[in-house]
Amino acid sequence: AAGVDRVVIVPPLWEGRRNDHALAAAKAHPQRFAVMGRLDPAAAGSRGRIAGWRDQPGMLGLRFALHSPALSPLLTGGQMEWVWGEAERAGVPIYVLVPHALVPQIDDVARRYPALRLVMDHFALAGAARDAEAFREFDKLLALAKRPNVAVKASALPCFSNDGYPYRSLHAYVRRAYDAFGPRRMFWGTDLSRSPISYRQNVTMFVDEMPWLSGEDKEWIMGRGVCEWLGWKA
Repeated sequence: AAGVDRVVIVPPLWEGRRNDHALAAAKAHPQRFAVMGRLDPAAAGSRGRIAGWRDQPGMLGLRFALHSPALSPLLTGGQMEWVWGEAERAGVPIYVLVPHALVPQIDDVARRYPALRLVMDHFALAGAARDAEAFREFDKLLALAKRPNVAVKASALPCFSNDGYPYRSLHAYVRRAYDAFGPRRMFWGTDLSRSPISYRQNVTMFVDEMPWLSGEDKEWIMGRGVCEWLGWKA
C-alpha cells in the first residue's frame, strides 16, 4: 500500500540482540524481506561467527548501534576491531550508527579496511537535537564520501526536524549528501518503528517532493543502490 516492494529489516534492540523473528520473515517471504542482523561484539561466543554469517538464509550483513554513551565505548575502546577484520575477510557489509563526533573514527576504519562495505545509518544523526543543531557537524559525514567503501542511509530524517511533512528544511541536507556520495551510495530508508509520518509519506517525501532527483536517481536511491551494495539480488 505504501509502494514498497521489499524491506531490509534491522531487528530492534529493545528485545536484545536477536535475529530469529526477522529471519523467520525472510524465510517465509524471501523476495520481500532480508536482514541486517545483530551481534554482540563483546560476547565471548561472537568471534568466528562472521565467516558464516551470510550462510543464514535471508541474512545480508551486520548492524551496529554505537551512538549512545552506553554503546559508544564498543567503538572507542577497541572492542569492534576484530569485527572489522572478520567482516572484511568474509565480505559481510555493515550498517553502523554513530554520532557525528565519532564519524572520524569510522573514516579511519574505512581507510584501514578498504574492502569492508560500510553504510552510515541516519546520516549519522543521533540524540535529541533537531534541525540546524542536529546537522551542526554534518560536514564530518560528507567527508566520508572520499572513501569508496562507504555509503550513507537517508533514514529517520523526520525524527530530527521540528518541521512538518514534506520536511523542506531537510531537503538541503539530502542534496548535500547526494552531491557528495551520488545516487548510487545514498540509500532511502525509514526507521519505521519511530517515524513521525506514515510509511507512504516516507516514500513520497523523496519520490514526489524532491524534483531535482531524476528518474534514474530515484531508481538507485529508492532501492537498487542498497540491493547492489548488500548483494540482495532483485
